[in-house]
Amino acid sequence: MIRIGNGYDVHKLVEGRELVLGGVKIPHNKGVLGHSDGDVLIHAIMDALLGALALGDIGQHFPDNDNQYLNIDSMILLKKVKRIIEQEGYSIVNLDSIIVLEKPKIKLYIEFMQEKISETLGIKKNCVSIKATTEEKLGFTGDESGVKAYCVVLLQESREF
Repeated sequence: MIRIGNGYDVHKLVEGRELVLGGVKIPHNKGVLGHSDGDVLIHAIMDALLGALALGDIGQHFPDNDNQYLNIDSMILLKKVKRIIEQEGYSIVNLDSIIVLEKPKIKLYIEFMQEKISETLGIKKNCVSIKATTEEKLGFTGDESGVKAYCVVLLQESREF
């Protein structure tokens, strides 16, 4: 059996925080406001993984009112989600994602993101697609007040029940 999941996340950009995308710190004058490190790409991936198996969303698994997740590295949470997926008897085939951000340009960081995510999920780098786009100065991403990410994942059953 195969399952598909869709994920989405959005965060405000503010001064005084680091910009972390795909587990990579990116130099910029603004960073992501969030309870955790605010990594919208990783959050979208986690929601897609959980959604594929109808297991809720990251807010149910890692609530933003729980101090154990305050400023936590989202890659730690991604490892936990991977374990949940494996416990359900599934493995990740591939993922396809989009980061929407006006500035900074992140083209030079995408390969590093792919490496970190593929290593964390235990899948080949060429199974982790990350694209970046702007919204041509429209909306909250266009005026540089926020960042968002979308992700679709494909899972396959990895054991018989």
